[in-house]
Amino acid sequence: MTPNEYQKLAMRTSPCSENDPGAMLNHAVFGLCSEAGEVAGIFQKVYQGRDVDTEHVKKELGDCCWMIAEACTAMGFDLEDVMVTNIKKLEARFPEHVFNVYQDQHRAKGDI
Repeated sequence: MTPNEYQKLAMRTSPCSENDPGAMLNHAVFGLCSEAGEVAGIFQKVYQGRDVDTEHVKKELGDCCWMIAEACTAMGFDLEDVMVTNIKKLEARFPEHVFNVYQDQHRAKGDI
């Protein structure tokens, strides 16, 4: 499945109309925060003596992907284009294709 196919399939279950992109974007942003918190909660429970349930993590990460796809839809972005844009940004920031602390802390002007 391609990212854009995922985005299209995921949006079949959005409770928001694409005719109201503001509501859709709010739903996506608040939902992403919530789902990311659920991922964090799974790992937080390690400090309460529980093991990390990797299947639960996988499902919650999927929910994060769904919310990102909804945010992209609300903004009129193709998910694949957002992903490609991110890789291009990282390639420009790290031309050796590996993380480098110095380059991360001394970014070019406009590198956000």
